[in-house]
Amino acid sequence: MLKNFLVNAAYSINTSKQYAKTKHFFYNLLENPTYKYKKYFDIFMIMLIFASVIILVREVKSNVDDSLLFFNNYVISIIFFIEYMLRLWVSSSVTKIIIEQSEHDAMLGEKFQLIPPLKEIFKIKFKYVISVKAIIDLLAIIPFFHQLRLLRLFILFRVFKLFRYAKSIQTFTSVIAAKKFEFLTLLIFASIIIFVSSVLIYVMEANHPESSITTLFEAVYWSIVTISTVGFGDITPVTQEGRVVAMFVIVAGIAVFSFTTSLIVTSFTEKLDEIKDLKIIDDVSKLKEFYLICGYGSVAKEVAKKLSKNFNVIILDEKKDMVDQAVKDGFTALNYAPGSTESYKKLRIKINTQVKAILCLNHSDVENVYTALTVRSFNKDIFILSILMNETSRNKLKFAGVNELIFEKELVGMIAKEFIGQPVAFEAIHALRSNLNGIDIQEMVINPRVLNSFKSIGDIQNKKYRIILLGIYKKREVKFLFNPVDSTELENGDLLLIIGNIQFISDFNNYLHKKGTS
Repeated sequence: MLKNFLVNAAYSINTSKQYAKTKHFFYNLLENPTYKYKKYFDIFMIMLIFASVIILVREVKSNVDDSLLFFNNYVISIIFFIEYMLRLWVSSSVTKIIIEQSEHDAMLGEKFQLIPPLKEIFKIKFKYVISVKAIIDLLAIIPFFHQLRLLRLFILFRVFKLFRYAKSIQTFTSVIAAKKFEFLTLLIFASIIIFVSSVLIYVMEANHPESSITTLFEAVYWSIVTISTVGFGDITPVTQEGRVVAMFVIVAGIAVFSFTTSLIVTSFTEKLDEIKDLKIIDDVSKLKEFYLICGYGSVAKEVAKKLSKNFNVIILDEKKDMVDQAVKDGFTALNYAPGSTESYKKLRIKINTQVKAILCLNHSDVENVYTALTVRSFNKDIFILSILMNETSRNKLKFAGVNELIFEKELVGMIAKEFIGQPVAFEAIHALRSNLNGIDIQEMVINPRVLNSFKSIGDIQNKKYRIILLGIYKKREVKFLFNPVDSTELENGDLLLIIGNIQFISDFNNYLHKKGTS
């Protein structure tokens, strides 16, 4: 009966959408660093930790109000206890273990065995309980038993909970953990030196009437203070032999200190690029929209220059030297392979809402095909533009899901033809492309702010600002109207394509938006 009840309860809980939603929420709140509300939870917990320590320190020499003591010993402890239980809950799935055992036994035609899943549940939960962070969480709850005054000192263990919430501390510990073998070796070396020097100094100094080292504990204390290069001077050797031991311990201490510093510096140097990338990823995840350029070369550089004037641009390239060059040119770049799914998982971006378009500008058609296929594997709608290096790859790129192709050789031929046949027209286009004489071509978005005062093309009075309106892109109808008539209605999301002096364009843009506030 009990076995059937447990299996039925496990299936019921595991298939409950509300249960899954609740557990997912608490998991994100406690463990997911990318969850938008986690930082507020972390700040709240940090404030509780500092409040506990402040009350403890004040309690030493001053009378603390009973309400503060109640808050410290009960309220904060209960909050930490609830957090501890929630972390224990989300650390693993009990229902999944029971269901897997039930299905395993049913497949073999056997009766459901309750003991194996209970053992597995206990093993997994106990593994979490004895983890360092879980032990610190548990010690932070102990002050709840405030009747024993000594247990109040465990409030100090709440400070160690900062390792959970302070990201910089987590970064530091991860850097140190990367060199744990080296630090363990150094610790063993230092421990041997302390042990040997403690015994030697005790043997040399203990029987001397003027010696301040009379016990083995004092010898160990002196060794640790000396090898750490602190040197308080409260205990010093008085015999010649003891001073010889001290000289060796001092030299050994300098060596240990130097090795420790070298290990920490080396660890941070090796992790520096990773730390920088994580910081960039955090910044990118906060952007509302941007263009993603895959591959960095001469074409990508010029495209990035143009786009960065009005939009955010992020560059991905698997070649470290190209990424370094992109950063040197002033762009945000990451050393990730554009053709790898893992790269986009690490970026933690929402392709549908954040990325305006993906530009495959690698000088290799193969790389561009891989990039397009990878993007299309998890997003079917994002606009993809790619350059085409070889005509034979056109069908492959189209098949990979590229929306628009730009064939460099074809463009060069068209430009050469125009230059020969219509040199004046070509010079005009070249002037626009090069921003000569301050002339530029730009897009302006029609938003609700502009629509408050301007309903049609005739209302915007672009000629008053000496601005040429080439046309309007109607977003809803998905078409471009060249030289539209004055009666053309403006709609939210439409794009105006205009040409003019950069300063005039700026004034015109201000006019549209200022007028829109009235």
